[in-house]
Amino acid sequence: MTRAQQTISIGLLVSSLYFALFLELIPLPPLVQQEIVPVLPFWALISFGAFLLFRLGWGVFTFNDVPAAHKELMEEIELAKVDLRKLGVDVD
Repeated sequence: MTRAQQTISIGLLVSSLYFALFLELIPLPPLVQQEIVPVLPFWALISFGAFLLFRLGWGVFTFNDVPAAHKELMEEIELAKVDLRKLGVDVD
């Protein structure tokens, strides 16, 4: 199973579960059904966004801890500078 198929399968499973909760096919206490279930998609979206921002920040924070990636990036920058100099662009 490819990663795309896995992602689609999990998405369908989660959305089916949410719609079952939203349509009250799965019984829950009235307070939970009326106050929590309707805002679950927004909560999930905001949580996912916060998680992605954390991952991005952590990657930037620990970038120098990955010497191979740092070396590779520096080599690519130098290669780009050489290519730009050949085209007559001042990069210094």
